[in-house]
Amino acid sequence: MKAMLILAIVGFNYFVGIFYGIVNVLYTVLVSIASISVPFHIRKIKYAPLRENASSTVTSPVSVLIPAFNEGEILFRTIQSTLDLNFPDSETIVINDGSTDNTLDLLIDRYNLRKIDLVYRNILKTEPVRGFYYTKDIPNLLVIDKERGGKSDALNCGVNASRSPYICSVDADTIMEPDSLLRLMTAVMESPDPVVACGGVVRVMNGIEIENNRITKIALPRKAIGIFQIVEYLRGFLFGRVGLDTIRGTMILSGAFSMFQKQVIVDVGGFDPNNVCEDMEIVVRIHKQRRLQKKPYSVRFITDPICWTEVPETLRQLARQRRRWHLGLIQTMMKYKTMLFNPRYGRVGVLIMPYYFFAEMLSPLVEVFGYAAMIGAFVGGIISLKFFILFLFVAVFYGIFLSLASIFLEEMTYKRYPAWEHLFTLILFGVLENFGYRQINSFWRFQAFLQYIFGESKWEYHRQEENVVDAA
Repeated sequence: MKAMLILAIVGFNYFVGIFYGIVNVLYTVLVSIASISVPFHIRKIKYAPLRENASSTVTSPVSVLIPAFNEGEILFRTIQSTLDLNFPDSETIVINDGSTDNTLDLLIDRYNLRKIDLVYRNILKTEPVRGFYYTKDIPNLLVIDKERGGKSDALNCGVNASRSPYICSVDADTIMEPDSLLRLMTAVMESPDPVVACGGVVRVMNGIEIENNRITKIALPRKAIGIFQIVEYLRGFLFGRVGLDTIRGTMILSGAFSMFQKQVIVDVGGFDPNNVCEDMEIVVRIHKQRRLQKKPYSVRFITDPICWTEVPETLRQLARQRRRWHLGLIQTMMKYKTMLFNPRYGRVGVLIMPYYFFAEMLSPLVEVFGYAAMIGAFVGGIISLKFFILFLFVAVFYGIFLSLASIFLEEMTYKRYPAWEHLFTLILFGVLENFGYRQINSFWRFQAFLQYIFGESKWEYHRQEENVVDAA
């Protein structure tokens, strides 16, 4: 019995080592692709017709949707950033999703809004709308007050009310850079295939200086937890999503900043209120529908449109967010599991879905059990020191390489963190995050599996929403 147990532990340890080896090879491919794609894109956008598109009648109108629940004063800087966009024709639609604080009263007072009658078609069924608010002073601003239904329901309400062929989803604690929407639309206009969905880069707002609802100085957060998240965001956006986009495998667009063809959203039935991460689920659903219909389409991730958003500043808030994100990934993967390895869905089914299923969804399970098994086997003398060091190299030190590669890629291209002290600090945290921070993230994602298995997804989702103001 003891011999079988030892054999099982050794076998599992070898499995963990092979798993990490394969995943790291995939990450190496992605970071290699990104190191070529990002500089190429930088050179390309130097000649992009931004000025012409900013004044062109051909540039498609866009409705910017801002779902809001108990946001209070923080909402105004988001609204102002959308009203100040360098874009020829956009409207801002704020959807007050049953706030229990004074969000609606603040909006009415700040913008001198009055209630109006509006022709509204409930194409995507939502919770009842209680009223529409408008002011002649800002003709491209509309505020909708509706009963509580969650973010997906609020977005669907905004889609129903929008007048533009494109909609852009923006979180209520986000600041858009003036050219961000124009850069997204320029990529759409230049694409040979119809772009049905696209998204840009999300950066960490914590620590930056804001005056009159505008960013005046970029700096790093004061708290270490915020700097760790900057490194995460750089790694996730600058090599993960860039690499996948290059092979036309974009499956996730950040809910904080993403744009869709309105008709495509309507065709697939709108955002799903039963998935805690509606942004990924709807992109996978769009892929599935378009592949089945055999229609040409493209889902893109563009690296130069940028917005800034608040990130959690306590471990409790961060844990809740990461569990929710991974729970949404699990829900989406299980809902569309028939696409896995299915050649009917092209590269999405054969390559991209397996990547997300194994390298992203299952990785926290392997990592949590792998650490426990490796440490236990080493302490018990089952594996050698040489094998244990090899595991640490594959599991930890390679993560340092990926983080540092993302930081240097940022420094060589966009340079959003201009000071030398920023670079040195990010390098330091790129090393430190692999010794504790990353492992606790894996544990939180592991907890998401327990929530999925024991049916606690809705509890976590609603608890997250109740703490939106605290997290901001």
